[in-house]
Amino acid sequence: MQFNQSEFLIETIVPEDELIVSRTDLNGNITFANETFCNISGYEMEELIGESHNIVRHPDMPKAAFKDLWESIKNKKQWKGIVKNLRKDKGYYWVEAIVSGVYKDGDLVEYKSLRTPISFDEKLKYQKLYDKMRSENGERRRKIIYE
Repeated sequence: MQFNQSEFLIETIVPEDELIVSRTDLNGNITFANETFCNISGYEMEELIGESHNIVRHPDMPKAAFKDLWESIKNKKQWKGIVKNLRKDKGYYWVEAIVSGVYKDGDLVEYKSLRTPISFDEKLKYQKLYDKMRSENGERRRKIIYE
C-alpha cells in the first residue's frame, strides 16, 4: 500500500462514553459491527460485514500482539490489550480491546470484541512499546521524512 505519509498522522478520538462492539466467525470475518465501530473506523456497515477483522489492522501493530491474542482465545481465555487500529481513510484510533470466544452448548461458535478509549499517556506508552517490538522482531517500521 502506498499512502501520503500525513494520512497516517490523523487520529480519531474514541469518545469516553462509547463502546465499540464487533463479532466475527471462527475465521475472523466480521459478522456484526455496531454503529460506533462504523463511525470510528470510517466504514459503512456493508463494507465491514464479511470482511476479515484485519481490515482495521494498523501497520504499527506488532505481529506478536496478535499471536498472543490468538493463543489466548484458542485456549478459551479472554484477551485484553491495547490496539492501534487503521481507519478506512488511513487515519487511526487507539482502544483497549477485550476479545473472547462465544460458546453455545460448550462449542465455540464465534468471537466477540469490546473496545473502549484509552488515555493519551497510554497511547504514547504503547506506541513506543510497539515500535520497539517491531524493531526487535525485524518487522517494518514506518518512517516520516520532512523535507
